Amino acid sequence: MKRIAVNHAIDMKRKKERQREDIMDVIDFDRRESSHGNIETKFLRKETVELVRQRIHQLPEGYRHVIYDFYINEKTYQQMADEQNVQVKTIETKLYRARQWMKKHWKEDDFS
Repeated sequence: MKRIAVNHAIDMKRKKERQREDIMDVIDFDRRESSHGNIETKFLRKETVELVRQRIHQLPEGYRHVIYDFYINEKTYQQMADEQNVQVKTIETKLYRARQWMKKHWKEDDFS
């Protein structure tokens, strides 16, 4: 029991450190973006957003709504399940299948 508790404490500490690093990376990126806020960067970001939206419309109908609700509208699994009158597990399955479809049909190079 003691060893389990120690390992759990170590895991929690590592997780907290990773979260802190991720937050610092985002803050540094935002700072660089605002200091360099040139027109070219803004244009490229806008172009990328438009490309992603176009790609989302290429998804099969059942996957498109789940991806759009989860990533764009930032809804929870529960909210989506309530709206569609299905179980949360069904939403999880649809998201999983949508991600697999995207991995199979799209390449990262398509977005650059």
